[in-house]
Amino acid sequence: MALKRIAIFVSGNGTNMENILQSAREGRIRAEAALVLSDNPRAYALKRAEKFNIECTVVDRKAFPSKEAFEAEIRRPLEQKKIDYILLAGFMRILSPSFVAAYHRRILNIHPALLPKFPGAHAIRDAWEAGEKVTGVTVHFVDEGVDTGPVILQREVKIDPNDTLESLEAKVHTIEYELYPEAINLVLSGKKR
Repeated sequence: MALKRIAIFVSGNGTNMENILQSAREGRIRAEAALVLSDNPRAYALKRAEKFNIECTVVDRKAFPSKEAFEAEIRRPLEQKKIDYILLAGFMRILSPSFVAAYHRRILNIHPALLPKFPGAHAIRDAWEAGEKVTGVTVHFVDEGVDTGPVILQREVKIDPNDTLESLEAKVHTIEYELYPEAINLVLSGKKR
């Protein structure tokens, strides 16, 4: 059976993307990583992707007059590469309902909190500032909302009294690197729809 083809969308540093690419290379994710797409021409993720010899495409949102035009340009390489699943790994754009509908239950996102708590871009800091004792990581399907799609997997991360924001971020990222490949495999195998 042919491997499913995945695209990874990034905007920044790319540590989750690098983990996914390494996991695919080592066979821990049963998929073909076919494309890295960034909306940010200066994303460090593009440098990280170079060592995996994977095609990278930059679609700079600033170069398009509308979200519709931007997303139409994103769709071109996805169609050319016959992408089955899109994995968001620090992609800092909200996709339109029509884009999400076109890839219904085929877009995954990782979020550094136990959704529905702390949606949005600053989840680790938000949990820290709220004085939570436990936070975590969620992998979910993307829907029309912000961090509201059906949960695939979640894992808790304890916030210890001696944690700093930086140590908490490191603990959360460690769990992300374990959980995202596990969730991807559940979806690819058909066990999570």
